Amino acid sequence: MKNYGVNELREMFLRFFESKGHLRMNSFSLVPHNDKSLLIINSGMAPLKPYFTGQEIPPRRRVTTCQKCIRTGDLENVGKTARHGTFFEMLGNFSFGDYFKKEAIPWAWEFLTEWVGLDPERLYPSVYEGDDEAYEIWLNTMHIPADRIYKFGKEDNFWEHGSGPCGPCTEIYYDRGEKWGNGPDDVMGGEGDRYMEVWNVVFSQFNNDGKGHYTDLVQKNIDTGMGLERLAVAVQDVESLFDVDTVRALRDKVCELAHCEYGKEHEIDVSVRIITDHIRSTTFMISDGIMPTNEGRGYVLRRLIRRAIRQGRKLGIKEAFMTTLADAVIEGSKDGYPELEEKREFILNNIRLEEERFEKTIDQGLEILNGFLDKLRAEGKTEISGADAFLLYDTYGFPIDSTEDVAAENGCTVDQAGFEAAREEARQKSKGSWIKTNYSGAAATVYDQMDASLVTEFTGYDRLTDTSRIVALAHLADLDEKGEKTGPDELADAVTDGMRAAIITEKTPFYATKGGQVGDIGTISCGNASFKVEKTEPVSGQKVAHIGVVTSGMFKMGDEVTLTVDDRERRDTCRNHSATHLMQKALREVLGTHVEQKGSYQDAGRTRFDFSHYQAMTAQELKKVEDLVNEKISEGLDVQTAVMGIEDAKKSGAMALFGEKYGDEVRVVKMGDFSTELCGGTHVKNTSQIGQFKILSENGVAAGVRRIEALTGDNVRSYYEEMECEMNEAAALVKATPATLADHIKKLQEELRAVRGEVESLKAKEAQSALGDVMDKVTDIGGVKFLAAAVPGVDMNGLRDLGDQLKEKMGGGVVLLLSDKDGKVSMMTMATEDAIGKGAHAGNLIKAIAKEVGGGGGGRPNMAQAGGKKPAGIPAAIEKAPEVLRGMLK
Repeated sequence: MKNYGVNELREMFLRFFESKGHLRMNSFSLVPHNDKSLLIINSGMAPLKPYFTGQEIPPRRRVTTCQKCIRTGDLENVGKTARHGTFFEMLGNFSFGDYFKKEAIPWAWEFLTEWVGLDPERLYPSVYEGDDEAYEIWLNTMHIPADRIYKFGKEDNFWEHGSGPCGPCTEIYYDRGEKWGNGPDDVMGGEGDRYMEVWNVVFSQFNNDGKGHYTDLVQKNIDTGMGLERLAVAVQDVESLFDVDTVRALRDKVCELAHCEYGKEHEIDVSVRIITDHIRSTTFMISDGIMPTNEGRGYVLRRLIRRAIRQGRKLGIKEAFMTTLADAVIEGSKDGYPELEEKREFILNNIRLEEERFEKTIDQGLEILNGFLDKLRAEGKTEISGADAFLLYDTYGFPIDSTEDVAAENGCTVDQAGFEAAREEARQKSKGSWIKTNYSGAAATVYDQMDASLVTEFTGYDRLTDTSRIVALAHLADLDEKGEKTGPDELADAVTDGMRAAIITEKTPFYATKGGQVGDIGTISCGNASFKVEKTEPVSGQKVAHIGVVTSGMFKMGDEVTLTVDDRERRDTCRNHSATHLMQKALREVLGTHVEQKGSYQDAGRTRFDFSHYQAMTAQELKKVEDLVNEKISEGLDVQTAVMGIEDAKKSGAMALFGEKYGDEVRVVKMGDFSTELCGGTHVKNTSQIGQFKILSENGVAAGVRRIEALTGDNVRSYYEEMECEMNEAAALVKATPATLADHIKKLQEELRAVRGEVESLKAKEAQSALGDVMDKVTDIGGVKFLAAAVPGVDMNGLRDLGDQLKEKMGGGVVLLLSDKDGKVSMMTMATEDAIGKGAHAGNLIKAIAKEVGGGGGGRPNMAQAGGKKPAGIPAAIEKAPEVLRGMLK
């Protein structure tokens, strides 16, 4: 048998099934598309669920893919053995109501034995004990002896996931030989390493109603899964996924950076495996537009990155290293996933930034942990609570084992049981946040009950009015004052005056909300019946729902209706959408090619555009972008659209969006020679129709993501009219004109500064008066001059000024001042260099006495301040201060 590499095996599998009439589809994004049941794609069939249910029509009834997948359910065990990993590639061939068992089983055998070259005598199939059909195929068609066909129960050989399609499966095991094990666990279906399951073919032939009742599916499907890395382990005859060629190269790179050797010491191997696995997941997740955040899939990514960095530190890697490894992932996998090469700069920049952030997080976590330890000492305790340990772990990314190490160094322990309880509580809260979904993972709606074969043709690229026939109706529940439904939505044969409803037609000029562009509004009419379309949404399958209210008459199934889009709303929305294309290109020219769209929204009033960038834009950069967009508007570039194959579109330079699901054919929107993008939305015919473009704001919305909001056309004119109105009002308030307003404001500012100066001078005199002559209160504590005094009615600024004066008069030492003003306490302390040299610390002093006035605070060794809410405690604080200072001095 030839020792095929991972990349060779992937291509071989896809070519094999292409030869069997399958459509080769690229791996889908790791971000689930319209599937709220999944955080991240975790299997080869997950992105194809709508095809299995018939909710969507597949591009072909036979499909083959190699799907990138991530599973983090067993994250804590990754690295502890060589079996576990978060990232893997799943090879699959799928049939949507086409072929079934008698084709799927022989093809699996043919690929493994004739194409890959596995020894047939070392392959063992298993079947579900109730699946006589599969057993007979293996026995009589494939001629596998009965003693080599294993029958297992429902737990092992029946695939189901709650309600929905399900069925038995057949698995194929490979005997790797005695050198990989010959103990009690090394049996078929056991836990040993000798017999490895390499392929699982699921026969999706039943429907489970969720209550244990099974009925035959009209459309029987094939869903197979074969882990690419697992197949490579068998073919290359190596110990684990960390030893196959592409992963081994990455593993060796980790060892090179850490100056260690794999396979010599268990703890080192654990760290190496964690880093090797996590950098693969990290690189692929970011390539699909997932960004490090504190929730959802972004939190999964952040945790993977931080776990890898911590393991790197354990191995002694002191410098930043994650981008070096991500670069190696890209090099090793770009043949199968060209998007890695396309997004190289974006991937590396995001990993670099997160690594820098985590370095600061580690320091922050240590500071907070030390605070917990200080509190324990003050209370005479020695155990860090589970809640505090989990706070460090969950919020600050500080590992529990590091918390335990630092605690032990300080003679303390961690409440491990309490930590686990807090973590489990967080897990349960996370589980409870999932939305109720249908089998495909989309939120269950009335539209799922409609005929899946119904589709709506969009005709609105070149018309705003059309006629069509109603093919589906739904009576939508009324909304209460909070906007929540008062009952269920229901399918209907007719809807009448006053009803909230959804009308679905065979074709429509209404654009349905998608790609950031809001759906059209308008009217639907039929004779005397009228329907106000309040929003237009894409729904189950390829249907378009016109959602709104029947304003008069009745609409029935089969009615011929006239659909009319609000032309003003459409025109203004098109202006904003087209301007967004120009803005994206302008941002890439001004800021760099790392700029990628992370989200957008366009309606008739404005455009909002989220993009990848790592710092706030300067005023000059914003002006350059705004000027460049307006320049392209004034050039009157023709806006041309064309439908072409996805590969041809990419060759034309068209930009695609992260995580967007594209078919074989796509629509390309070209604006002169300036902008070319894949886009299904509506646009102006010529950029001159946009009129003008004005950026309103630019700010950050997430780590590495910025947002611009802007206006176009008549909205810009309205904006300037409103600005002019406000300027006139402001000028009237200061008895000026708009032309002289700036001069009047400057004059008022000068007058205000003068008044403020007088006020501060008066405050200083008043504070000095309130203090009186206190130099006779200076005492000597361990060779350090110390002055503590109460000064009524002085704010914090006044206390600082007095402190500076007293320090100078004393010629060095420690000053402590407290004030009661408006029922609140202000405290300030200062220490000079000579006092600090003898052990004085202003921050620690004020922290120790602040509790006497019911407050808290702290600061630097030379200056600190605090607040409180118990003025009555001021004398006690002054009395305690000398004792605290004496304890500090050396």
